[in-house]
This record gives sequence, structure tokens and C-alpha cells, in this order.
Amino acid sequence: MAKRTARASGSTASTDTVTIHDQQLHRGAGGELHQVAGDGADVLTTSLGGPVADDQNSLRVGARGPLLVDDFHFREKIFHFDHERIPERVVHARGYGAHGFFETYESLSDVTRADIFQRPGEKTPVFVRFSTVAGNKGSADLARDVRGFAVKFYTQEGNWDLVGNNIPVFFIQDAIKFPDMVHAAKQEPDRAFPQAQTAHDNFWDFISLTPESMHMVMWIMSDRSIPRSFRFMEGFGVHTFRFVNEKDESTFVKFHWKPKLGLQSVAWNEAVKINGADPDFHRRDLWQSIQSGNFPEWELCVQLFDQGFADTFDFDVLDPTKIIPEEILPVKPIGRLVLDRMPDNFFAETEQVAFMTQNVPPGIDFSNDPLLQGRNFSYLDTQLKRLGGPNFTHLPVNAPKCPFHNFQQDGHMAMRNPAGRVNYQPNSFGVGPRESPSAGYRHFPAEEQGQKVRLRPESFADHYSQARQFYISQTGAEQRHIAMALTFELSKVETPAIRQRMVSHLMNIDETLATTVAQKLGFQSMPKPADAAMPTRQDLDASPALSIVKRGPKRFEGRKLGILVADGVDAKLLKALTEAITKQKAVFEIIAPKVGGVTASDGSWIDANHMIDGGPSVLFDAVALLTSHQAIEDLVKEATARDFVADAFQHCKYIGYDPSALPLLDKAGISASLDEGTLTLKDNKEIAAFVQELGKLRVWGREPSIKLGKASPSVV
Repeated sequence: MAKRTARASGSTASTDTVTIHDQQLHRGAGGELHQVAGDGADVLTTSLGGPVADDQNSLRVGARGPLLVDDFHFREKIFHFDHERIPERVVHARGYGAHGFFETYESLSDVTRADIFQRPGEKTPVFVRFSTVAGNKGSADLARDVRGFAVKFYTQEGNWDLVGNNIPVFFIQDAIKFPDMVHAAKQEPDRAFPQAQTAHDNFWDFISLTPESMHMVMWIMSDRSIPRSFRFMEGFGVHTFRFVNEKDESTFVKFHWKPKLGLQSVAWNEAVKINGADPDFHRRDLWQSIQSGNFPEWELCVQLFDQGFADTFDFDVLDPTKIIPEEILPVKPIGRLVLDRMPDNFFAETEQVAFMTQNVPPGIDFSNDPLLQGRNFSYLDTQLKRLGGPNFTHLPVNAPKCPFHNFQQDGHMAMRNPAGRVNYQPNSFGVGPRESPSAGYRHFPAEEQGQKVRLRPESFADHYSQARQFYISQTGAEQRHIAMALTFELSKVETPAIRQRMVSHLMNIDETLATTVAQKLGFQSMPKPADAAMPTRQDLDASPALSIVKRGPKRFEGRKLGILVADGVDAKLLKALTEAITKQKAVFEIIAPKVGGVTASDGSWIDANHMIDGGPSVLFDAVALLTSHQAIEDLVKEATARDFVADAFQHCKYIGYDPSALPLLDKAGISASLDEGTLTLKDNKEIAAFVQELGKLRVWGREPSIKLGKASPSVV
């Protein structure tokens, strides 16, 4: 069990120092580094000139207590950060949303009084917004990045915003560092690039000086940060929250969204090409899925635990850089989310929707997670700037769908005001709403005590053990992708010392990983492992739940097959393949030399969805080559046709082909490398075998021989 003690991270009594570029940095109790003024360096101050003693930790009650509103330095820093952009979001600017409903599975009245969880089978309207984090509104969908997964429940007791990501941990432990983290990840301010990626000095300089980020680094350098679709990614509430029942009894809760269609990502080389072929790939996928009636669906699952579990768990449940592995605390499904309607207008709804972590109904409460505490302050302030005033709740997408009553009035863009003479309470006229001690929101009466100080708990200080656990939980292919991603990112860093420092952190996670990256970067010698506030634990078991491949769908449902055809294509073979794909609840699209289509062997006309130039194989989960002997000679002369095949093979996709397509396989340079993922399609039996194999999605065993991707890249 981690010790629940702490010391002031800015204490001058600490002698733990690190030397970087001839500058001594002091290490706090939680492993954070402080650049302390000295030798003529300017003292960090507030905007009004007040000197700052600690810029690493917000002010709270005790080591693990709540944020204090009188932390004027934190409030000023977050206030300024929240107002840096108008009207585009500073982060999560590129988003896409949809309407739907949440259906409760069973009553949870024993653990929460939240109305949404009282009646089995009840459906609650929702609006969901997916997003990237680092890119601007015009950036591409397939950037390597965290994905926002924000859900607004329009409950009968007001709106509940579960504002999460597709990754369950975060870069930082304290919200006061959020402006620094985002500044470092965004384009460098003097040159305004790179945009929508973190492969640059500023990001890795900050990360390499912030050991608490190492767990998150493993996630963002994994395939989790390049999902194939919103429909195939998980979502997480990130923080520890509380359920509170009618007796004011508390149960800790972590929220998970599990996609019904399973997890799936793309390879980096594939992502780069998708961004070139269709920068709106994720948007288009969600639009087409909902418009065709194939509604995306997730299950909401929870991890429930009490104070006793929290006290004995190996890590601090208030630390947002840590998870509770599902093998230790299984998730429990409590409802399902279905998206079944696109917005009528993108700007009015997706762009103007305002999510705030502070929006919770009675029965859901907060923990003292310092990042969550800071978000509760920050989000409301952000909406004021983005949407022009306090009345953003009047916008239909933000307004509750249950009755609401208060005396708020006037302000910019007020669309409603209290009627009559009374706009206050108490009043003598018996007019207007009144508070209700029984039905109103009651915070869990937690007891808090401690000095008013800025400090980081020592129980937050293990920055490498769960990073190692994540890495060893991946398959061999997934581990290769992490190494390739780190190599690409750090190869774009121009300052050698930053590359060295980052590899020294990797030494604390996995020596083989560190060595692989160092060799690919051309290191002449390995650096020493970074100084660690706590040593890396070697006894944490691998968690299969952390692997995308191990948690894959094992079926082709919801995926897309690209069928390359040519004049003279066997009409019966094509019909059999498309029927088999449809039966699997998957979809197909036809690619032809010309977008009009082709003439089949029986004289029928086959409409095409794409010409080859506009429908590269990266847009599909698998491909089939149904050509003809009469047309293959012209087809092999098409460079785009050769790329179609070569890319599908390079990206480890399943390829089905009829015998007439062999010359195209040969021209693409893969005829001598055919494997279990390349199958002939001569009759219905072989078509059935091909379609059955598609559920595996990829042939990762092919990857080492083709050196997929060479280098793999970025964005937070």
C-alpha cells in the first residue's frame, strides 16, 4: 500500500536535486521538478507582480484534500488560460457529435440516489461529442491524439456531463499544470507549427521534465491514440467520483464506456494516408453509420469500491495518472448508450454544446482528485468566454429537458427572464421556487483536515510502475508500434539532451523498449535511468484488458470491405461476396477504374462508389480484388491500383482475390509473400472462408517482414 503522507513539495528542507543544462532543479515529494529562482534568474510572479512560491501544486486542505478557492495563483493561471482563444476551443477544437439515448439496465438505488439509475429500462436523452485534443478545428481526424468522449445526459434532475477521454489516465496530477501541458503540446508559438502533433521539442521537453506523464506517454504512443473509428474506441471518466445514496453513504466509482463492436485502431502509416485521402474519416464514418441505421452502441460500466479498497490498493485512487486494472476490480455494465440521430445543424449543436464536469445530479459527487477539482472550476469559466456570457444554458443543446426554476436574469443574450415583479427570495408574496433539503443536491459530508499548503502527496510519486504494466500488457505487434511511435516523435526533436532525457525515463519502464528507441535514434551509448522518486515495481501483472488486439471484436460486424472491380468481373462471384458481407452486418464499397462503374460478366452494370484514385485501400478494413482476364492488363498499368494492393498488404489487412488478379499482386510486389491473410475467391466456399477470417481484422504476423510504417508519430 502506498503511504498516505506528504511533505510540502516546495520545501527548502528538501535536498533532492537534479541537474539539467547546468541548472539545479529541486524534486518535490511527488517527483515533480521545480525550477527555483537563483543566480540572477527572474522570480515567477502573478500577472500583478506577486511572487510565486510553488507553480507545481494547487492549494488544498492537507495532502489529499479538496482545492481551496482562495488559491489566487491557480485561479489567475487557469482564468488566463481559459480565455486564450475565441471562439474556438483551446483544446478539443475539432469535434463531432450525435444525439441518442442511454438505457438503464437495473436499479442502483443501493449505491446512488441519482434518478437516472433508479428504474430499469428507462431511456434518457443524450448528446455525445467526440474530439481530438491538440489539433485546431481544421486539422485532420487521424492525428495521433487523445480523443475526447463527452456525454451530456438530460436527466430528470438536470444535466449530467460525463466529460472523459478514450484514455483512462492523464498527463498531469494537478490542474495547475494544465496550461503548461497544453502550451507545450500545441504548435510552438514563434513558428505556429507543427499543428495537431506533438513531434517537436516543446512537448517532449515538458514531458521529459514531468515524470508523472510517463504512464500517459505509453498510452499516447500506443495504437489507442489512432482509433479506426469513434465506434471502435473505449471511453473513460478518468477520475474517481462518488456515488451517494439516500442515506448519504458514499461508494467510489470509476466510469468506463465499452464499444459493442469491439476495439480497433489503425497503423501509423495507414493513418497518414487516410488523412491525405479523407481528413474527415472519423466524421464520415459516424455520419454514414447513423444515417444507414447501423447505430453505434456502448455499454456504460463502473468500477465500484469503498474506502477500505482505496486504503489498501497499491496506488492512490485520487491520482489521475493511475488506473485500477479490471483484473483486480472488474467492471460492471449498468446501461447502454445508443447514438441514433445526427444534429440538424453542426454549429448550433456540436460547436455550441458546453460540457462541464461540475454538472452532476444528486447522487453523484466528486472526489478530491486535484485534476478533477481544477476542472470543476475551469469549465464554467471557459464557457463564459467561448459562448459570450452567462446565458449559454439557454441554448437548446445546453438547456435541461426537465423542468427548472430560478431567479437568474438579464445578461448577454438572455432568452428568458423571471415573470412578474418578484426576482428574489425569500419574498413575502409566496412567489417562485424554494430550496428543498430533501430533494436538493447534498454533497457527501466528508471530513477534511490539514494545513492550508501547496503539496503533492507522496502516494502520487510512483510514475513508472503502471507505465511498465501497460507496456508489458501489449502484444508484440503493439509493443513494436509504441517503439516506432517514440522513435518518430523523438526523431523530430532537435535538442539532443531532450532525446537523451526521454530515453532515460524509458529505462525505468522497459530496458528493451529504451534500447530499441535509442538504437533507432543512433545513440552511441545508453543514458542512465532517470532519477525516480519511487523505484519501478516489477511485480505488477500484465493486464489483458489494456491490449486492443487481445480485446478485439473477433467479428467483421460494423466494418467495411473495399472491393476493387474491373470490366468483365464475375457477376455471380461479386453477388455472393456482397451478400456474405451484408449477412455479417458489415458494409462494402465498390472501387473501379472510373467512378461511373464497370460492366459485369453477365452484361449488367455495376455502380462504383469510388474511382481508384479516390478510394485507396486505407479507407477499408479489408479488400477484395475481383477483376477479369480481359481487364487485368490495363489495371496493372495503374499506379493507384498497385498502391491499393501494396498498402493493404503493408497494413496487414486481409486480401481476397480471384485468379485473374494474380498479375496485379505480382506487380504490387507481394505475389511471392502471400500468407494466411491473402485468400483466393474462386467459389462460394472460398468466399465463406474469407469472410470468416475477416473477423480477425489484421494479420500482425506479417508485419516484421515488411517493416510496417518505419516511423510512427503524433499528437497528444
